Amino acid sequence: MASEAAAQTPAQGRVKETNENQCNMCMPIGGVVAFKGIENAMVLIHGSQGCSTYMRLFNVEHFNEPVDIASSSLNEKQTIHGGEANLKKAMDNVIRVYQPKVLGILTTCLAETMGEDIDRIVASYIEEKKISGIDIVPVPTPSYSGTHAEGYWAAVRGIVAYYARPAQSHRRINVIVPNISPADLREIKRILGLMGLEYTLLPDISMTLDRPWGGKYQKIPPGGTPTAAIAEMTGAPVTIQFGSTCPDSLSPGKYLEDEYHVPLVNLPLPIGLGNMDLFMKTLHKISGNPVPDELVTERGWLMDAMADAHKYDADGVPAVYGEPELVYALTSTLAENGAMPAVIATGSKNSLLAERLIPLTEGADEPPVLIEEADFASIEDAAIRAGVNIAIGHSGGKMLSERHDIPLLRIGYPIHDRMGGQRILSAGYRGTLAFLDTFTNTLLNHKYATYRQKIKREFCTPEGM
Repeated sequence: MASEAAAQTPAQGRVKETNENQCNMCMPIGGVVAFKGIENAMVLIHGSQGCSTYMRLFNVEHFNEPVDIASSSLNEKQTIHGGEANLKKAMDNVIRVYQPKVLGILTTCLAETMGEDIDRIVASYIEEKKISGIDIVPVPTPSYSGTHAEGYWAAVRGIVAYYARPAQSHRRINVIVPNISPADLREIKRILGLMGLEYTLLPDISMTLDRPWGGKYQKIPPGGTPTAAIAEMTGAPVTIQFGSTCPDSLSPGKYLEDEYHVPLVNLPLPIGLGNMDLFMKTLHKISGNPVPDELVTERGWLMDAMADAHKYDADGVPAVYGEPELVYALTSTLAENGAMPAVIATGSKNSLLAERLIPLTEGADEPPVLIEEADFASIEDAAIRAGVNIAIGHSGGKMLSERHDIPLLRIGYPIHDRMGGQRILSAGYRGTLAFLDTFTNTLLNHKYATYRQKIKREFCTPEGM
């Protein structure tokens, strides 16, 4: 199956893979990240204890912060008789211990397979306990319905739908972001501020999952998007959503447009010269303000770096993998620097990525291999066939380095075998420049570390060696 996948191109559509060492995490883990970007929020997983433990581990290793996730702790008994009592007891405990203002309830495969109706259970609990002063937001996230990328979008859409109500018109624009690093969020906020715009950023993990040293553990850290601001997103003049590959069924921006007539501008992530220019043109059109000199200078530095690095980047034969939105942005960035990826892969089942890639890759000498619903067995097979010499994505691709000496540039989510995943900056002109330098230097480092061995293999006879 993997060899058949290697023959596919973006224009030929999605290919289902073998699911050996998957390229994605489960749906509720993405929902956890989304809820962690809401002010005074806590998350409860309706499922087994092991599910919440796995999600805590992944997030703690990536963000290097305490990440509390509660569980309804279903076992064999509840699997047979139902988990309503466990969920209600878990809500009791979370409210007593954490005292959150928002409680996100996410389901697992087990709860969904059992047929748990969390909307009914939550409504019943609120009525029984006479709950007030806390918003309980249930979002179904069974992993057999998608990956952590879909779980993230489903949670953000669920949050918007829960809080949205008619609001008076105001000046704050909506900015809805995919699962990107806190460092990227801070850069986007800086750019919005430089352009003189008021905004509501959703969700905002820039402080909740990347906190300065505080000296004391906090059950719920400060930061996140205020719920009052989410409720008023319906009165915004426009929504900018970095969700060019997000299907309408999961799109929070599309929900606001359909239900409340807030115009939606769907953009790619502002990574790369072209994508960042598009973002700036959009902000200029919305605000009427000129691009400030500070950003013009940063753009000039990026263009200078592109000119300097192009001769090295042209030797790159990348494999790019990860969440669809990041994969698209990185692919376009590499393409404009003369390093069109040979393999493009995502664990998601997302035909919008294939459609978005067509105009980007149709002029390539060798059309890239696109693998959706990818696993690393298929990525490895395609990478070796294509002669890939650098991989770009999260820590799951480390086996490409271990088995084939292909250097891995770590970016995206999760990064669990290196420090600082939460501080990787790739957005904006500054972030793109940082990514470009890292990409180029990774190529050069591998080149100079291995060129003597290559010379011996290619030009030296056994007698000469």
